Amino acid sequence: MKQSRKPHLKCANVSVPESITTEFIERIQNLTGWSIKTDYLKDSFLDKFVSPDTDPASVRRQRAINKWLAAEADNAATNDRIVNYPADYNILPRVTFDDFVEWTRLLIETTIGSVPSFESLIGSFSGGASTSRNRTESHPARKYVGEAHITASALTIFEDLIVDMPGWTIDQSLIKIVDGNVMFTVPKKADIDRCACKEPDLNMFMQKGLGAEIRRCLKRVGIDLNDQSRNRELARQGSISGDLVTLDLSSASDSVTSSLVYLLMPSPWFTLLDALRCESTWIDGELHRNEMFSSMGNGFTFELESLIFWALSKATAYFTGTPGVISIYGDDIICPRGMAQDLIWILSVFGFSTNVDKSFIDGPFRESCGGHYHNGLDVTPFYLRKPVEKLLDVIHLANSLRKWASQDAYKILDPEVEEIWLWLKGFVPEMLWGGRDCTLKYSLVTPDFPRKRLQAIVVNNETELGGYFHWLNITWKRDSASDGIETSIYQAELTVYRVRPNRAKVDQLDYLFLHELDSMLSDERGGNPESG
Repeated sequence: MKQSRKPHLKCANVSVPESITTEFIERIQNLTGWSIKTDYLKDSFLDKFVSPDTDPASVRRQRAINKWLAAEADNAATNDRIVNYPADYNILPRVTFDDFVEWTRLLIETTIGSVPSFESLIGSFSGGASTSRNRTESHPARKYVGEAHITASALTIFEDLIVDMPGWTIDQSLIKIVDGNVMFTVPKKADIDRCACKEPDLNMFMQKGLGAEIRRCLKRVGIDLNDQSRNRELARQGSISGDLVTLDLSSASDSVTSSLVYLLMPSPWFTLLDALRCESTWIDGELHRNEMFSSMGNGFTFELESLIFWALSKATAYFTGTPGVISIYGDDIICPRGMAQDLIWILSVFGFSTNVDKSFIDGPFRESCGGHYHNGLDVTPFYLRKPVEKLLDVIHLANSLRKWASQDAYKILDPEVEEIWLWLKGFVPEMLWGGRDCTLKYSLVTPDFPRKRLQAIVVNNETELGGYFHWLNITWKRDSASDGIETSIYQAELTVYRVRPNRAKVDQLDYLFLHELDSMLSDERGGNPESG
């Protein structure tokens, strides 16, 4: 048995020719069949490509930091402007600044309530890095034990909260007060990284609780932050009718200022949010006092910005008398075309800059939540993000190409890219053919019957006491039907893969149809056994 598994392991982790990356780029760029979808792919698929030949990591990181600091300079001006804005200034025709703010504030209070519930402070830990733990040590269960960081403003709130937490005890001597969060960057595009911040552990726990409460309240008014499909469908409809526009903002979450949150949020909500956020950020050893209210990495930033953009959009629609759909997902805004320019103006008053390259008001194109549409046609590209180095990368790339080029539910390849897909297929062992999901990278999607798939080798780690506390928390909040088993251990994936049986469910009629179709296409190609 051991002898038969060794070739599988070797197959799973084998490197592939270095030339694949260069040749794939050339093949895509040399596609000659003209179509809007193909041209859009050729213009977009390298937007996020990062390799040793692009700008060095240090340069991309510094550009991101410079952009973040530039946003902070704008935020300082916004904070001053909002505080000193004339109350009787007509922000819209016959609408004063005070009238607009009062209506928006009332809408927010009606939506989330005047006072957050006690339970909303009981959050959860994420699996991300914090100020006390790096990514490899950041499983949620591990954050319930050991050293925990918190800011001074959040400490009293946590001390009151922990008394009523079900079963969670924490050694007070292990709680360390810190000045704020810590900036880091992650790859975003070929020329620049994205800034985010590692939050103190206990701040994050409570931040996520308030964020979840805002998320629940928004869902009651039709804004579901767990589902991007509504925005994508509305963007598709807008690309056909032109009645709906898609707006995108530059550095949106980094442009929500302290003065704006104070202006719009009910006082008890602001007091709690302000106590749990980090007023300062460590940037390469220097402490920066923030003009923004919260950064990416904070547990409520996404929900708070969504709430504010929704309220500003609804207020604009109300005061301009514009009927129609408004949908928000973070800084992805969809609104009726008739109010678009007014909304862009209102957003600018409160410190937000519209990204003209990713906002679409006129013409047949719309983009929202990762969906790109031209006259109703889905032209969403895929992205080559890094050089192709392993078999897993080849499978992922081939499946991405197949998903992009598919013409119907049976994933029949567009003839103009079939040759590229067949070329990639040649690098994948036959045992890994027969995948059924183009979004996965563990088996190649082909008409063949599923046989094998790649599976990461994992190491099981005991969570011990932290796992028990984690289970108590998620069970008490009824966030999970867990019986505790899944919190007693956590799995760390290694970068090594083995081959395992592919147990994907396959409809027999679907399987027969695909093979009959495959044979027909093969005959049309003159008996070529390599088929799409």
